Amino acid sequence: MTTLRIAVAGAGLIGRRHIELIQASTTCQLCALVDPAPAAAALALAAGVPLYASLEQLFAEQRPDGVILATPNQLHVQGALACVEQGVAALIEKPVAHSLAEGKRLLAIAEQRGARLLVGHHRAHSAILDKAREVIAEGVLGNLVAVMGSALFYKPDDYFDAAPWRREAGGGPVLINLIHEIGNLRSLCGEIVAVQAQASSATRSFAVEDSIAISLRFASGALGTFMLSDTAACARSWEQTARENLDYPSYADEDCYVITGTRGSLSIPTMRLKYYQRDQDRSWWKPFSTAVATLEQADPLQRQLGHFCQVIRGEAQPLVTVLDGLRNLQIVDAIAQAARSGQTVLTESL
Repeated sequence: MTTLRIAVAGAGLIGRRHIELIQASTTCQLCALVDPAPAAAALALAAGVPLYASLEQLFAEQRPDGVILATPNQLHVQGALACVEQGVAALIEKPVAHSLAEGKRLLAIAEQRGARLLVGHHRAHSAILDKAREVIAEGVLGNLVAVMGSALFYKPDDYFDAAPWRREAGGGPVLINLIHEIGNLRSLCGEIVAVQAQASSATRSFAVEDSIAISLRFASGALGTFMLSDTAACARSWEQTARENLDYPSYADEDCYVITGTRGSLSIPTMRLKYYQRDQDRSWWKPFSTAVATLEQADPLQRQLGHFCQVIRGEAQPLVTVLDGLRNLQIVDAIAQAARSGQTVLTESL
């Protein structure tokens, strides 16, 4: 099997991480870096690959097997369409687009051309979510009733000093952080059909929210609540519980999701189960059986790269499609609308 040649567009933090993973892989190799910034030259030199200022320049000189688009959000659709035009597979970092309109334009063209596009919601490749989906599918929890989730963390002052736009509309945790959580919840509990929300900026007094309480209705009839804040000194977030990104301190006694059904509950990521046996009468007077679902930890970004290689070779369909990425963006937009209006927003209306 030939080694796949992959180019990375974007030399920022996530682009550098993709480069590290490609260099460590036995199934693909880095063939080029695309970034007009002067600082990218040193990175390309260290990696021993040519540097191009644009995808157009790249495609004029070589044809990689795949491109990873780790560019700023407003360039995602433009880059993806350039790859579609060349018939080259692409991994598009999330969000899939910087607006719903642009995302819909990409979706229409990608479907028309049969493009091989994978959206980089890397948590979809998490071994933790794999196991959680397996437990749910096996019926251990029964029919899903409710999910309680949180992403509570404290962003320091220098986070906002480094990029003052984060203090303005569009820079808060709804548009920066929530899209990860929506992808997780949809993969676990199914489609979200309606949302309500209340937002607050009382703690930081910025022009954008620092906290938001969200209510969700799923297509199955299950309900959910989610608490999101970047000013809460709390460890109940994916980063501080999942132990998938070791840059964050983590706490083994904390969970960020609890999925509950008619027969039991699953806490994530500790994977603690409390459930009634199938032949047992269910009652709050009766004790639960308890267990911990076991799994092998793995780097979801590494697993995502392996999956992208399968997509390039035509061995697998994208786990996260452009439609999935667009749907996540739609739900986040609906939550922002609900917070502004105080009304329930039906996501199908989008």
